[in-house]
Amino acid sequence: MASDTHQLDTLRGEWLGRIGAAADLPALETERVAALGKQGAVTQLLKTLGAMTPEQRQTEGPRIHALREAVTEALAARKAALEAAELDRRLATETLDMTLPVDTGAQGTIHPVSQVMDELAEIFSDLGFSVATGPEIEDDWHNFTALNIPESHPARAMHDTFYFEQGETAGPAGAGAEGDRRMLLRTHTSPVQIRLMQRQELPIYAIMPGRTYRSDSDATHTPMFHQVEGLVIDRGITLGHLKWTLETFLTAFFERDDIVLRMRPSYFPFTEPSAEVDVGYHMEKGRRVLGGTEKWMELLGSGMVHPKVIANCGLDPDEWQGFAFGCGIDRLAMLKYGMDDLRAFFDGDIRWLRHYGFSALDVPTLSGGVGA
Repeated sequence: MASDTHQLDTLRGEWLGRIGAAADLPALETERVAALGKQGAVTQLLKTLGAMTPEQRQTEGPRIHALREAVTEALAARKAALEAAELDRRLATETLDMTLPVDTGAQGTIHPVSQVMDELAEIFSDLGFSVATGPEIEDDWHNFTALNIPESHPARAMHDTFYFEQGETAGPAGAGAEGDRRMLLRTHTSPVQIRLMQRQELPIYAIMPGRTYRSDSDATHTPMFHQVEGLVIDRGITLGHLKWTLETFLTAFFERDDIVLRMRPSYFPFTEPSAEVDVGYHMEKGRRVLGGTEKWMELLGSGMVHPKVIANCGLDPDEWQGFAFGCGIDRLAMLKYGMDDLRAFFDGDIRWLRHYGFSALDVPTLSGGVGA
């Protein structure tokens, strides 16, 4: 057995020398396969154990396994040394050119609702309007009563309101002392109009975009949707000012000069007189395209602010008049950019957003165009 032991020691020294002399990782991999691969020298020695007697296997087995462990450890140590040397070489020789363009990879996109909100803000700011916001959890007084919709009013049934349990939330500060403190998810952005008239100096020219909530869901309705309302409170305001504002807004938003409006008498508790606003459209390749008077579709509601609403906010309706209007932001996006199902706005499908979304650099401006 002495000769066998001597042979194993010689073989061990030979392999450790070959591994230590490997100049790079490919050369080291070649030595690993030659030693430990299926046909490797050390592997072939391990296969001889099966033909030995139990006494020989008890003696030679530990020696051959020790050889394999020594070779395996040497391979791991040499690999770590070569990788460290390669890293040091790269750190010493590679440079980074900061002037090269950055590869940003996957790009995010602006949601169409966010884009349309920016377009609305751009158009109305050019008309002298500010942008106002308010709480989405409202009290009954701001959402209904102050808007001339008392507890028994049938219009409340049209809103499909999400109410909170009594005491579930304290609600926002500033509810009318005379009003109900029952809390709810606002059904429209009109409560922001009440808050503006209560706290802001007159005159008021503002739009109020934001999320609203109603218990309804189908292809054209969702439980949460986006709405924009406009409010003007000043002296000497008439329906003529309302019609001009809407015509100017829609012409700029849809970027067409042939937008035609039709105002029909209607009813809203918070405006008097009230008017539904229709817009003319025609069909092109099975799609609605706004412009002309071939067909008509309802687009928004509007009217002169009701004197009772003005009085509820502590103002004199004989001195101050105003108009208000409101429409769905999601619907504006659908009409302008050719979307046919409102529910897709909230599905979170990245494929839909890549198709309809906007680049972060698509900043709407009246001079450059508010559309894509």
